[in-house]
Amino acid sequence: MEQLIELSPKLWTAVGETFYIVGFAMLVGGLLGLLLGLGLYVSRQGSILQNRPVFAILNFVVNTFRPIPFIIFVAAVQPLARIVVGTGIGNNAVTFGLALAATFAISRIVEQNLLTVQPGVIEAARSVGAGPYRIIGTILLPEALGPLILGYTFIFVAVTDMSAVAGLLGGGGLGNFAIQYGYRLFNPTVTWAAVFIIIVLIQVVQWLGNRLARRVLRR
Repeated sequence: MEQLIELSPKLWTAVGETFYIVGFAMLVGGLLGLLLGLGLYVSRQGSILQNRPVFAILNFVVNTFRPIPFIIFVAAVQPLARIVVGTGIGNNAVTFGLALAATFAISRIVEQNLLTVQPGVIEAARSVGAGPYRIIGTILLPEALGPLILGYTFIFVAVTDMSAVAGLLGGGGLGNFAIQYGYRLFNPTVTWAAVFIIIVLIQVVQWLGNRLARRVLRR
């Protein structure tokens, strides 16, 4: 316990690094994943902007990169990370890899949730002259908003879990703190302190996501 008190400044620094890594990855990955998921949905056969070649390309890209384990994925995109963020290791490189991984995961969740929107609602909008982009903005996304919130909450939990691997890749955060000051120094108290903070963070986000989705679905 004394060691934990001594390490408390580093612990809170690690908490801040985790917020930075996860928050930025979700911001970038959430936006790009939404756009990619929309592209998959609208370009598929029978959809509002069907385009088989575009769908085939997007589907191939997502299916290629989404199943790659995160630790391998981050190592594979190191050359690209050096170009984009200027380094292949550290918080920025890990955040870049997480954002890309989140993009591909979120895109498939967005596509699947948009497919739950009743076709009749879209056809009704088409029958009154609504264009594809108006349908997306006023029908498609609002109708799927509740499930999308739950989907993004699920990805947030997954990204938080993946951020713990940052310590093995030269990054910071609670994962690095637990490995460096807990696991390697045989101090389970420090390790479990980091685990406890991650659990609390995930519980709070999951509660907020469930609550917000429930409100949206009751409209």
